[in-house]
Amino acid sequence: MKKVFLALAVFAMFLTSCGDGKKEDVKKEVETTEEKVKEAPAASGDEVALGEKLFTDKTCISCHQIDAKIVGPSIKDIMKIYDEKNGDMIKFLQGSDAAIVDTDPGQVAIMKANLDGFVKDLSVKELEALKAYMTSVK
Repeated sequence: MKKVFLALAVFAMFLTSCGDGKKEDVKKEVETTEEKVKEAPAASGDEVALGEKLFTDKTCISCHQIDAKIVGPSIKDIMKIYDEKNGDMIKFLQGSDAAIVDTDPGQVAIMKANLDGFVKDLSVKELEALKAYMTSVK
């Protein structure tokens, strides 16, 4: 019963966090960040370009900006912690490693739902491209 209640609470938080006013704010910030992303240097050419496209297409950008926390931590903060802790982002995105950046249970539940919905079907090559893109914006 507790699990059902927790799941419903997380779902309710997710729905309420996407109110009309917030959507407009996020939309403006996404547009600003998309401009910054286009200006980011390409470290490994095609792989980084694929990662950037996936990051946008899979809507990662709606929660993760380059250098500002919106819903989730910024790309720079994520990469800093992964570097410091020698984490394996590919394993995390595949669901086989625990979260090491934002470990709050509510945030972890939202992340898991998003990962299951948006990146679970990506190939290892595509996941590596996402990582290459995120590394390139450090």
